[in-house]
Amino acid sequence: MNTTGQPFIKMHGLGNDFVILDSRAHALALTPDRVRAVADRHTGIGCDQLIVIETARNQVSDAWMTIYNPDGSQSGACGNATRCVAWLLMQESGADKVVIETVAGLLDAERRGPLRVAVDMGPARLDWRDIPLASAVDTLHLPISTGPLVDPVGVSMGNPHAVFFVDDVEALDLAALGPVLEHHALFPERANIEIAQVLAPGRIRMRVWERGAGITRACGSGACAVAVAAARRGLMGRAAEVVLDGGTLAIEWLADNHVLMTGPVATSFAGRLDSSLLP
Repeated sequence: MNTTGQPFIKMHGLGNDFVILDSRAHALALTPDRVRAVADRHTGIGCDQLIVIETARNQVSDAWMTIYNPDGSQSGACGNATRCVAWLLMQESGADKVVIETVAGLLDAERRGPLRVAVDMGPARLDWRDIPLASAVDTLHLPISTGPLVDPVGVSMGNPHAVFFVDDVEALDLAALGPVLEHHALFPERANIEIAQVLAPGRIRMRVWERGAGITRACGSGACAVAVAAARRGLMGRAAEVVLDGGTLAIEWLADNHVLMTGPVATSFAGRLDSSLLP
């Protein structure tokens, strides 16, 4: 049994799964190759994202969170991971509220019952420069299409999203369409691709292709983007249940433009990384 390697914990939010490392005691020698090795589902631990908890960089936050995609690139936001990290920090301190710092800004999180956390994901950014896009276009109607997917809404939740509204999310080949749209020339930093279907007033079905990760069972920032896009299109009000492959998130687009996301967290297992994965 490995008793000397870097400790990790495997958690998930609605099946969106993470390997979480804590570097507050000592720095980790992470490289893109090592991130890919840990994230590999055949030869590593396997995850949708690798998350590193780091020492807070200001007097306001409880910790810094860095998010790595399985291809080794970094992401600016991950709502499901934020809930998981918030739960760990609250368990550690006994507090019911924490503040997590990311490259996208400060995220306030609050316990909402056993294994349930609400996160203020910050403001929805709707200007083309903030998403960002390669040119000045109307973010309510992006001029891109691939096959049956046309006329998406652009939203940034600290990372770029393109939301396509369709009649039946199950009928589309997201595995084929997602990578084409992720790398569309309009998205200089690539994009997360959501397909969404309005099921009823206040209830939306969503599937997601995450940039750098592919199809995942859930995406918290994507669910926020879908709710904002639906409200902007007049398809529903500013609160919605978003039904993902892994379960349901409650999303509310607040009057101050911040987006509140509430959902569950779960722990799968914990262990230590072999030195071959992270020396």
